[in-house]
Amino acid sequence: MKGLLVRVGIDSTAGHWNAPVNLDTYEFAYITITETEPLRHGLARLFDEFRATVSRFKVEMPRYLEGAPTHLDPDFSTLTYGDQGERAKQVQRLTSGDLLAFFAGLRDPGANKLLYGLIGLYVVDEIVSAKTIARNRWPENAHTRRIPGPTDIVVRARPKISGRLERCIPIGEYRAGAYRVRKDLVSAWGGLTVYDGYIQRSARLPAFRETARFYRWFLKHRRSLVQRNN
Repeated sequence: MKGLLVRVGIDSTAGHWNAPVNLDTYEFAYITITETEPLRHGLARLFDEFRATVSRFKVEMPRYLEGAPTHLDPDFSTLTYGDQGERAKQVQRLTSGDLLAFFAGLRDPGANKLLYGLIGLYVVDEIVSAKTIARNRWPENAHTRRIPGPTDIVVRARPKISGRLERCIPIGEYRAGAYRVRKDLVSAWGGLTVYDGYIQRSARLPAFRETARFYRWFLKHRRSLVQRNN
């Protein structure tokens, strides 16, 4: 079993904001990054669809996001995830039954504290080239809502055992000048392929050294997975 740890969601480098989280319950809003590529006609997804979810946390999205297109990926409602370039090459090494674990940088608006937490998990069903996907399935993922390039891929995950977490699982801490996976978790998971648990955005995705061990740790938390974005 193989697995990758994938950073997703809006943050200070991709949208200049952090989605809200409640540090008492670990409930959170899933808000995706800004879309920077031209979209196929009629397939744009807008930040406006997140407004009601954000308001439950007694906070408002920045005005500059109103009416703006969002790169809704992963799309937990369709259990898809897309990527391109070097990261896509990493993802393509996965096969059916392997894992993608998604995490995000979230902020509690009351305490003004940042939390890095797991927000979703996919058990891979299949990985396909985005250019081969039929027109009727273009709305399923951000990489087919726009015109895909030659390296774009789309992961489809297995239903019922994949999805968005209803409550995130905290995994990060700030140490040695960067946000990293907590040392106790790096040990519990059997290690990562990045130095000292580094989880800030980078060109390569961290891989689990012992994915089955990570998965057993994850399942012990008994967190509900749902097939919806919010």
